[in-house]
Amino acid sequence: MSNQTFHLPDVGEGLTEAEIVSWRVAPGDQVAVNDVLVEIETAKSLVELPSPFAGVVGDLLVEEGTTVDVGAAIITIADADAASGSAPAEPAAPAEPEGSGSVLVGYGAAGHTTSRRRKPAERPVATSVGVVAKPPIRKLARDLDVDLATVTPTGPAGEVTREDVVRHASQASVFRNIETPEWPEVREETISVAPEIAASAVAPPFQAPSTSPRDTVAPAGDREEAIPVKGVRKATSSAMVRSAYSAPHVSVWTDVDATRTMELVKRLKSSPDYADVKISPLLIVARAVLWAARRTPMINAAWIDLEDGSAEIRVRHFVNLGIAAATPRGLLVPNIKDAQTLSMRDLAKALERLTLTAREGKTSPADQQNGTLTITNIGVFGMDAGTPIINPGESGIVAMGAIRQKPWVVDGEVRPRWVTTVSGSFDHRVIDGDGMSRFIADVAAVLEEPALLVE
Repeated sequence: MSNQTFHLPDVGEGLTEAEIVSWRVAPGDQVAVNDVLVEIETAKSLVELPSPFAGVVGDLLVEEGTTVDVGAAIITIADADAASGSAPAEPAAPAEPEGSGSVLVGYGAAGHTTSRRRKPAERPVATSVGVVAKPPIRKLARDLDVDLATVTPTGPAGEVTREDVVRHASQASVFRNIETPEWPEVREETISVAPEIAASAVAPPFQAPSTSPRDTVAPAGDREEAIPVKGVRKATSSAMVRSAYSAPHVSVWTDVDATRTMELVKRLKSSPDYADVKISPLLIVARAVLWAARRTPMINAAWIDLEDGSAEIRVRHFVNLGIAAATPRGLLVPNIKDAQTLSMRDLAKALERLTLTAREGKTSPADQQNGTLTITNIGVFGMDAGTPIINPGESGIVAMGAIRQKPWVVDGEVRPRWVTTVSGSFDHRVIDGDGMSRFIADVAAVLEEPALLVE
């Protein structure tokens, strides 16, 4: 019997390794071209790998929970014609076809396997049975720690949908008007930076402090646990260190009476035009950030170090709006491309799609690239304010705090109002104090009076 070996490919994001999350086939299964063989986790996303061969599954060469290099052999598949003459030792039901119809490309070069296996206790616990839900929905429920038996299904056939799971998880958690310019037709422009300024703005490379043998303590029984740094956590830590030690961060914040924002959110929720889309204060915050960025374009710029040692500031006349999302896989920052062109309703739908996709772990690498400005909603965790770290390649990040009822002075009287704090961190190489203060003040002004968005 002729065996064909499938090697871990580069799925198009320049990865060097990936973790085998779950096999979708077993030895003896009959597979066709483009049937899904395995789900892998890269530094940015979960990816399903389709089979480039038709035949019978032979050996699974890598265990679930193991990280392997691109090019490493992961599975063998016996040729369909050669396999037809002999029955498999342990027959199994054929894998359900899930292929997209495209041909898999890029198998990589030969590599080796690095053993990083999960402990048995780290394996996911099966979700409730006896509930009608598709496998991706069951996985989402496991990731969000939701018992499907407690979820009210709204699907047409009585099945639990991903919106049902996310809604259930959310409910269980604690959570100066001047003329505004139009967005320029030119998408980018550059501002030269003097060579002496560029040189002085480059920070020395970050070096971790050295440790001596006596600084290292070996695990003692159950007193300590070692968690490998890989996948999203590895990518996030690298990006945050690079940002923190290259861009000089400055943070500003202000308290806001967001009562009228909450009133607008309530009206939108009851509007037939928004009946099929989730509405939250984040929608108004996103619109406010887009409005304010149009008035202070340098917020949306980026510092670019050039190969000759000089630098330039690149001003983007478009906004790829990033939304920091806490997911079961770690922090992801997908972005909405050209968000400045979207209507209120289209922006609401884009935010909903972005959030659901991120929580499902299906955010693609392309959706996380080329962001220009980010919002992090720390209010869902009960936080009032923060000093977030800027994403590499950007110059600003806005943090939205919790919205709470507090005493507030209105027309000389103390009244209960919905109050929040808007804060942000900015790259001081690109933005001066007046610019960042004006930007945060504009965001606050919209939250206080959303009618400013109607121009």
